[in-house]
Amino acid sequence: MKTTQFHIVTRKETPQDAEIISHQLMIRSGMIRKLGAGLYTWSPLGVRVLQKVENIIREEMNKAGALEMLMPAVQPKELWEETGRIDDFGGQLLAIHDRAERDYFFGPTHEEVITDFVRNEVNSYKQLPINFYQIQTKFRDEIRPRFGVMRSREFIMKDAYSFHMNKESLVDTYEKMHDAYTNIINRIGLDFRCVLADSGAIGGSGSQEFHVIADSGEDAIMYSDTGEYAANIEKCTAVSLIAERAQATKEIEKVSTPTQKTIEEVAAHLTVTKDQTIKTLLVEGSEGPVALVVRGDHQLNEIKANNLSAVATPFRMLNDDEIKTVAGCDAGFIGVKELNCHVIVDATVANMSDFVCGASENGYHLTGVNWDRDASFQQVEDLRDAQVGDPSPDGVGTLKMARGIEVGHIFQLGSKYSEAMKAVVLNEQGKSQAMEMGCYGMGVTRMVAAAIEQNHDEKGIIWPAGISPFQVAILPMNYQKSERVRLAADELYAELTALGIEVILDDRKVRPGFMMSDFELLGVPHQVIIGDRALDRNEVEYRARIDMASKDVSRDTIISFLSQAINA
Repeated sequence: MKTTQFHIVTRKETPQDAEIISHQLMIRSGMIRKLGAGLYTWSPLGVRVLQKVENIIREEMNKAGALEMLMPAVQPKELWEETGRIDDFGGQLLAIHDRAERDYFFGPTHEEVITDFVRNEVNSYKQLPINFYQIQTKFRDEIRPRFGVMRSREFIMKDAYSFHMNKESLVDTYEKMHDAYTNIINRIGLDFRCVLADSGAIGGSGSQEFHVIADSGEDAIMYSDTGEYAANIEKCTAVSLIAERAQATKEIEKVSTPTQKTIEEVAAHLTVTKDQTIKTLLVEGSEGPVALVVRGDHQLNEIKANNLSAVATPFRMLNDDEIKTVAGCDAGFIGVKELNCHVIVDATVANMSDFVCGASENGYHLTGVNWDRDASFQQVEDLRDAQVGDPSPDGVGTLKMARGIEVGHIFQLGSKYSEAMKAVVLNEQGKSQAMEMGCYGMGVTRMVAAAIEQNHDEKGIIWPAGISPFQVAILPMNYQKSERVRLAADELYAELTALGIEVILDDRKVRPGFMMSDFELLGVPHQVIIGDRALDRNEVEYRARIDMASKDVSRDTIISFLSQAINA
């Protein structure tokens, strides 16, 4: 490809709304252009990268036995009413109407559609297991689209759905998808971790997320410094930091804290450390108010709390008036002594003694509080965010934290959708049975942005070889003026193209500095610079974009040199 036959329009300026590096570089390189909030047009340059990602995904999914199909992007509302999932997605669902005022959604995901397809196509255990996938545009009406294509409203996703007669078959395919995702991300060339995750609105009994490691990642990942344990912070088990409860050594005492409400203020006023205090949070429960209690220096994990049967869904903190009704005080003074509601404590709190808590009276706290003697709880759960330095839940090492960009998520759905939509088959005994399901999503557009977040420098993008729009860039100095430079560049271009190497030759009438800057921004892995002075020595200059190291290479050996560099 020659630049005069292609579309390359770069920009020096960084858009004001581009907060992260991938957004900035995708705009500056001309890969994408903003149409509206969370809506982007992909240029031919961007599409080349997208297609590289899609091809790798297709190859690995096909290798794992999945079958490609294509489902409608527009879905009848009735399907979502069958599963009762409209409230789970809430405002993210884009509702549309046709001329007959029939209701539809622009699909954010396709569990309902694929289940409808299978319930009409599959009727016997002999047709199972089966795994369908598609690569398709999705739409989720994000409240605040940001970070370019990282959190956009319209995006491309690979979603797959498997159907099984039993749990064992589901787990087998789930493991195959885990391996396929691992192969995909390794082939793209990214550093990543697979972590335990919460199933969220998709549902199911178990799930794992695939995170590309990047400082700009929205998700916190906890992992063992010496073991294999890794989990999203929402799912990471926070073990008790106190092995067993010590005997009480202090008597309970009511102390004045007239203006001190926060843990920091109370601890400073009473000259204690935050880990000697507890905080009580009142939330809506499934059968009345519930108190959730964590240590003063810990944070409540709302995802963990929302998964408890005693806590109402969706998760909601009680308002000021409700708190006064339950505890008889303002927030900031809530205690656990004689608290008239269901009390759930974190595992660490359950083993605390001689602690400080609110007195359930404005302006006062209690010191020297001990369980059983002064207060009681009904339930012990893991309620808090795990922290760096905590023991790893698997008993190997301690926890560290990294930031991650979620690019894939696999779920064991079980029979949630098949039962709701009556997707059944006849088993070996001739009886009707709901199928077990798996779901496997991977963000294609998000993968491109994640690759840039992990591979860039101050000059621009540094594409991993597997998804670069071109493998080699030929950069001739004064192509329009020097006949021998033009002939040498055209000859190299023809030879590389004949070998099946994807090459871009910059034949624009631009200054050498502008050309070099453009291709540093575009990030093509291998760059060959051709100029009159080098040709005097029968040489060309080679630069690897990863480190911009220059090397003079003989014209006679440049083809073999590039072939080795590309395959290294």
